[in-house]
Amino acid sequence: MGNGYAVVDVETTGLSPGHHHRVIEVAVVHVDPSGRRTDEWCTLVNPRRDLGAQHVHGISAAEARRAPDFAGIAGELAARLSGRVLVAHNVSFDLRFLRAEFARLGHEFVASGLCTMELSGRYLGASSRSLAACCAAAGVPMGTAHSALHDARASAGLLVRCLDRVGDVPPVRLDLPRTSVFAVQRSSGHASEQHFLAKLVRLLPRVETPRGDEYLAVLDRALVDRHLSAEEQEELLDVARALDLGLPEVMGLHRDYLAALAEAAREDGVVTADEEADLRLVASLLGVEPGEVVPQRTVRLSLGDLVVFTGEMREPREVWENRALSAGLAVKAGVTKKTALVIAADPDSLSGKADKARGYGIPIVSEDLFAGLLGELTGGRA
Repeated sequence: MGNGYAVVDVETTGLSPGHHHRVIEVAVVHVDPSGRRTDEWCTLVNPRRDLGAQHVHGISAAEARRAPDFAGIAGELAARLSGRVLVAHNVSFDLRFLRAEFARLGHEFVASGLCTMELSGRYLGASSRSLAACCAAAGVPMGTAHSALHDARASAGLLVRCLDRVGDVPPVRLDLPRTSVFAVQRSSGHASEQHFLAKLVRLLPRVETPRGDEYLAVLDRALVDRHLSAEEQEELLDVARALDLGLPEVMGLHRDYLAALAEAAREDGVVTADEEADLRLVASLLGVEPGEVVPQRTVRLSLGDLVVFTGEMREPREVWENRALSAGLAVKAGVTKKTALVIAADPDSLSGKADKARGYGIPIVSEDLFAGLLGELTGGRA
């Protein structure tokens, strides 16, 4: 395979170069035809604009300010790419940004490339498209997510495991004068996202078409902060157009995405209040009706749980309280954060207790549902 492979990863200020988003970090890892890693290079890039979702990529303005702009690294980067087969995870994303950056300087970036996201699904048994999931399936070490060098190293590891299956791919053609450049590294790794959606994204299954996977991989990035700005929505439209996806296909991908999130949330048997709220938020952001896709939170009781009653029940309050006590529950008069359940004559109750419970994300159930929960707790003796 000639000079071998250039495995690339870029971190960017946003999702689409068509919306003036820029590369802010680029890494290149060289892999020779035998699969040996021979060189690596990484630098931050000053985008001459705001840095976008810093909580995702972890690059500070102070670091970016010290870095060269893209024009300053273009010759060095071109020399590291030219004559090699370009490789990236969701390669269409990196290609769009590299083409746009070089086009701003008047140079045509000619490349197709290999996609480790596609290779991992085809040859390594990866059921999810994320880099972390593909690495886990292939036994490839994964460093800090959203660090260009760590992601490029991980993608290189995936490539090596697929080398015997890779056919001929045209190398990059790009001729720029090479200039010396001082590469600027980020000062330290950043903490990976810990919130619900970011964790579930790693578990999402693949879709049937590579174009769909490419679109959803960009959607993963956009939804990592559970917000879709008007600009991000426009950027996603640009990505859909670039991938030649029509509205029916995009909406189908959105519905499948939500269904996969819901299934991942349901996997441990408990859908928490936070998980349900997040799923409904994602549904609204994607323009999808939650319907039956978003699971209602599973309510369970354990011995010693605190319960509170509100409203006028069909049976006297004391009867219900005695049943709860006999089942091993604790009955309290007021709602606190430690309350496990509120039982109401009407679950849509407007009482102060019900309002407080909703504020804390505590389930409010009817007498009939509570009776069933008591039966489960006591093995039918309640």
